[in-house]
Amino acid sequence: MSYRNIITIEPGKRGGKPCIRRMRITVYDVLGWLAAGMSHAEIIDDFPELTEEDIRACLEFGG
Repeated sequence: MSYRNIITIEPGKRGGKPCIRRMRITVYDVLGWLAAGMSHAEIIDDFPELTEEDIRACLEFGG
């Protein structure tokens, strides 16, 4: 899997931070939730617009 199809960067959105599929949810948001102990299922429950693939793309991008 390549994060390049999922992670987008737009200068005028969220200060140019990498976001997920042009949404306002940043990679750093997702990584922060994971670091705080949230599971993938909990993140998807809270943000149903996200997918498991989105979360894996964030991990790949951040890793």
